[in-house]
Amino acid sequence: MINRIIAAILPFMPMRLIWIFSKKYISGVNLSDAMRESAKLNAEGCTVTVDILGEHISKLEEAEAYKVQYIDVIEQFASGEIRGNFSLKPSMFGLLLDKEVCYSKMREVVLAADKRSSFIRIDMEDSACTDDEINLYKRLKAEFPRRVGLVFQAYMRRTLSDIKQLMDLHSVSSPLNLRLCKGIYIEDKSIAYKGYQEVRDHFLEDLEFMLQNGIYAGIATHDRYLVEQSMLLIEKHNITKEHYEFQMLYGVTAILRRSIVAKGHPMRVYVPFGKQWFSYSTRRLKENPNMVWHIIKAIFIRS
Repeated sequence: MINRIIAAILPFMPMRLIWIFSKKYISGVNLSDAMRESAKLNAEGCTVTVDILGEHISKLEEAEAYKVQYIDVIEQFASGEIRGNFSLKPSMFGLLLDKEVCYSKMREVVLAADKRSSFIRIDMEDSACTDDEINLYKRLKAEFPRRVGLVFQAYMRRTLSDIKQLMDLHSVSSPLNLRLCKGIYIEDKSIAYKGYQEVRDHFLEDLEFMLQNGIYAGIATHDRYLVEQSMLLIEKHNITKEHYEFQMLYGVTAILRRSIVAKGHPMRVYVPFGKQWFSYSTRRLKENPNMVWHIIKAIFIRS
């Protein structure tokens, strides 16, 4: 309860205090920051996926601005020869305002990535967006079979069923490419698993189905137990490095990340940047109030 109260108050505190915490998990405000940090990660043996911060726009004009910004990011990363791809949140392209506008803007971004032989990951947001984001993925994959992927959240009760229903789109020439994470949004227990180990168990169940059926798996977790169990599944099903990668957030569990790379596993790091860092950080606080004590510790260490 106390964490939730503090989390509700923090967004009204000075931005500089929130930045003390946030800067560890956000590569910076500008594209140059994201490129610099991505190049460092490349040097460590990691690829990246870049995310411009922003979601749930209120005006469709914002969707056009984000489209232009993403296309510029794709071009700059290609010119800089940085090994990475790009993650998009449909709500920042107007998914909740106009689905066709959202599709049109995102298609232009995917087209730009296609021209650069790159890749776009469609992020999964809260349950209000799930059906629309799956449909968006289907439409884009039909035109760009190897240039677009989707995210699924293991704590959602529907996830395994959703993955199975996508198998009709899966083939050698047009494989499914899915990131699997635990899930962070607050959802009702009627649609989401709540138990800690329960979520872990379903993560592994979903992952094993993906690996058994040739789906490219982005294994997105900072949970050492899930990392170790995932490695056992990879070994059990004799999965080659061309068919999976581990994925982690920028600034999180760097020691574990490096140990995974040292063992020879592919690793991709999610690198967010942008001017919307404050709203991104405070929204993450509301979704995960347990982060509050990390902020307080960071403030006192800085002091």
